[in-house]
Amino acid sequence: MKTQSQLIAKFGNPEVNRLPFENKWMKVWIVPADIRKAIPAMPEKIYLNKLIEAPLEKALRSLISHGMHEEIKTWNGCFNIRKKRGSSGISAHAFGIAVDLNAATNPFRGAVTWSKEFLQVWRDIGWICGADWSPASKDGMHFQWEGF
Repeated sequence: MKTQSQLIAKFGNPEVNRLPFENKWMKVWIVPADIRKAIPAMPEKIYLNKLIEAPLEKALRSLISHGMHEEIKTWNGCFNIRKKRGSSGISAHAFGIAVDLNAATNPFRGAVTWSKEFLQVWRDIGWICGADWSPASKDGMHFQWEGF
């Protein structure tokens, strides 16, 4: 997993220089209608780091093709400039490179309800799953792109 200093070196610090960061890295992705039809929880638009548009679409389409998309019940966000929960570090959400799904049933430090196959689809594409973290930091709702 990329360190905070690696993320800041790549993207700049969104906490300090929000507008230059957003102008350079962020975009509105219009979620394709066929994905929204298959996964009703998906919003029409997602404000995200432009580097995750293609891998997010690939993950969602792969879940659909494998019939695992029905595990997604809620979309709980992407871009949010904030600290990591329980830490002074900057969250991956502040860089627009993480998404949260099914937050109520996969809470921070709580049980993970995703199937093993669902999580493997994300891993195979290059995402880090918060479900894989230690019990003290487990975050089953969290999927973070690391392929840059």
